[in-house]
Amino acid sequence: MATKNNEPQDTRVDDDLALLTQTLEDVLNSSGDTADQKYVELKAKAEKSLKEVKSRASDAADSYYARAKQAVDRADEYVHDKPWQGVGVGAALGLVVGLLLARR
Repeated sequence: MATKNNEPQDTRVDDDLALLTQTLEDVLNSSGDTADQKYVELKAKAEKSLKEVKSRASDAADSYYARAKQAVDRADEYVHDKPWQGVGVGAALGLVVGLLLARR
């Protein structure tokens, strides 16, 4: 799936997450009075949350990649097992896309 500027959506999400992570790390490293107990607590909480978000994002990316690879493997296996049905599905899909493009 591509965005308006033909950049894949997952790449933009990765870039946005990286920018957010870097910004938060910069804020945590450069602000606040380290003697202030409230600041110390907030910084620790923010660092913990940041680590959790990074971990979940990494796990989600791994999960999406594994599911996509599994779907591709199943499609490949299906086409190898039933080549003429694969050709038929491809032709039907091509016809539908062609009709949709011709309407414009």
